[in-house]
Amino acid sequence: MPSAIFEKALTVDMNNSSMRISVAADLNLDPKSLQLLPIFHFADISNSNLSRRFDIYSAEGLLFPDFSPPRFQMDSKYKIGHFLHNADVFFTLNKTSGSSLPPLINALEVYSLIRMDNLTTDSDDAKYIKEVKTHYNLAQRNWNGDSCSPREYSWEGLTCDYSKSNQNPRIVTVNLSTSRLRGGFAISFMNMTSLENLDLSHNNLTGAIPDYQLQSLKFLDLSNNKLDGPIPDSILQRFQAGSLDLRLEGNPVCSNVKDTYCSKKKKKTTSTVLIAVIVPVVLVSLLVVMGILWKLYWKGKSGDDEDSAMYEEETPLHIDIRRFTYAELKHITNNFQSIVGKGGFGTVYHGTLENDDEVAVKVLMETSIAESTDFLPEVQTLSKVHHKNLVTLQGYCQNKKCLALVYDFMPRGNLQQLLRGGGNYSLNWEQRLHIALDAAQGLEYLHELCTPSIVHRDVKTPNILLDKNLVGIISDFGLSRAFNDAHTHISTAAAAGTPGYIDPEYHASYQITVKTDVYSFGVVLLEIITGQPPLLMDPQTVHLPNWVRQKIAMGSIHDVVDKRLLDQYDASSLQSVVDLAMNCVENAAIDRPTMTVVATRLKGLLPAVSSEKQSASATPRRTYSMDSEIPRQFQLMISGASNGGSSFQSGYTNGMSQTSLFSGR
Repeated sequence: MPSAIFEKALTVDMNNSSMRISVAADLNLDPKSLQLLPIFHFADISNSNLSRRFDIYSAEGLLFPDFSPPRFQMDSKYKIGHFLHNADVFFTLNKTSGSSLPPLINALEVYSLIRMDNLTTDSDDAKYIKEVKTHYNLAQRNWNGDSCSPREYSWEGLTCDYSKSNQNPRIVTVNLSTSRLRGGFAISFMNMTSLENLDLSHNNLTGAIPDYQLQSLKFLDLSNNKLDGPIPDSILQRFQAGSLDLRLEGNPVCSNVKDTYCSKKKKKTTSTVLIAVIVPVVLVSLLVVMGILWKLYWKGKSGDDEDSAMYEEETPLHIDIRRFTYAELKHITNNFQSIVGKGGFGTVYHGTLENDDEVAVKVLMETSIAESTDFLPEVQTLSKVHHKNLVTLQGYCQNKKCLALVYDFMPRGNLQQLLRGGGNYSLNWEQRLHIALDAAQGLEYLHELCTPSIVHRDVKTPNILLDKNLVGIISDFGLSRAFNDAHTHISTAAAAGTPGYIDPEYHASYQITVKTDVYSFGVVLLEIITGQPPLLMDPQTVHLPNWVRQKIAMGSIHDVVDKRLLDQYDASSLQSVVDLAMNCVENAAIDRPTMTVVATRLKGLLPAVSSEKQSASATPRRTYSMDSEIPRQFQLMISGASNGGSSFQSGYTNGMSQTSLFSGR
């Protein structure tokens, strides 16, 4: 155990004679086959010369009789091969009759035995991937234990090949995209002879590109780094031969290179033999194709004329952004081929403009402004506001064929998708705080810096988009409304927004203020902390703020934290964010902070997170953390009993539970 663990201890009052620790296994562990190994850690650092002796019991009987923890030394107690078989076990530390001091404990680990059927990772691959971990200081990743075994706990970002049942699994894919890598390349990658896909894009890698002479490598993505060195001939030759998919766009090395590996569009290389086969076929069918194209040309011409006629029939909006024709939308979306989202408003398609910029095209269900209540407010709002945390409107389409809005495309989807486990990527605590600050700054701009002020009215995680660098961007302004300083609120005919995010005062009176957005943002903050939806079935429908209050009241603040964080977060910043979120969801609008206050408080948390992260190796920080090898699988409860029958309960006090000194695995 790390020595810092032994610098703190949990004990009971001098009048108490017993300490009881209850351990409850999570539901994902099968109680029928459960085999638990407890390990107790002790170090008595008190200056007292009085004796401290106690017996340690489990639910099945005495484990360690008459134990006396050594003073100013570390000692761990466990029994090899002695497993407990109950999902709800408890341990009791009883003061002996000859002891002057009550029992204490510094840490408790409880291991669950896992039978592994598959073999461990190939020894060379295991060695080199651990060298990569050390090279890039990937301490925050879930990279502990064996990299591929067991399969359920394989390292994040790795894909292993288990196809050969009698051989050790090999690492075939390493994805460290957007992992804040710095410095040069880890040479260890070049020694992983089974590696097929390597993605190091969107980092801060510098220097030259190494000579990767791995015949197994089929895909190498080094885009959006700071690489300025030459491209090795061996890599270029494999790329030109079609055996390696190379991506280098967004690097200084591409400043004077025009080849396809330095652009977003990828050419499909074709061998000479294949061309020799295709050319005769093309020549034979050329006349037929020309006839078809001639017909399609006149048909398309007719369609363009039809679209132009519809374009003229609608009165244009007098705003300074591009107006697309329906034919242009069909072209940039490849005839509306790629759907990236759907909702009550309509469908969102992926598209590419003439300059290769990627866009999202939101086609509304309604086909006229008279039918749509969202189109005009969104166009008018986004044509006036410009902020790095608000989505950019590239243009719109308005004719009898359709109503559509064209935005910048956000490649990382929306916040709800990442919080609910979309894909294999999980946001860490610092990333979540950054995204929360991004959204807060966007709302602050709408509330404080726009004239007149703008209320979004539909702040929720699906409307917080994420660009390639995980910057939070607020979108969907169809419900937004502006009001002058002379008005404290606006009355609307009906409630608008999404269930779970609606301000209780607004829900009752239909009167919106900037505090309407603050309430919704508070729910978003709770989603960021918990990973839970705004409305839970538990088993009845429970509103997320109430669920958080109940969890904290019944146990610890740490019980509400998203399990995907693997308990890797700073306890003090967690407490601050929970307090801020609960402040935002106060029932009375007057009790809620402004978005300026919210943004300021979130901004104040981030430097502390970053600085503590950098100095963690030098100075122990008070963090509720655990070994990140697997998610926490046990819940702990500690209580003490005195000779007189009074009791002591650990619980939620000043944001820190006294169980926070324990690490459960």
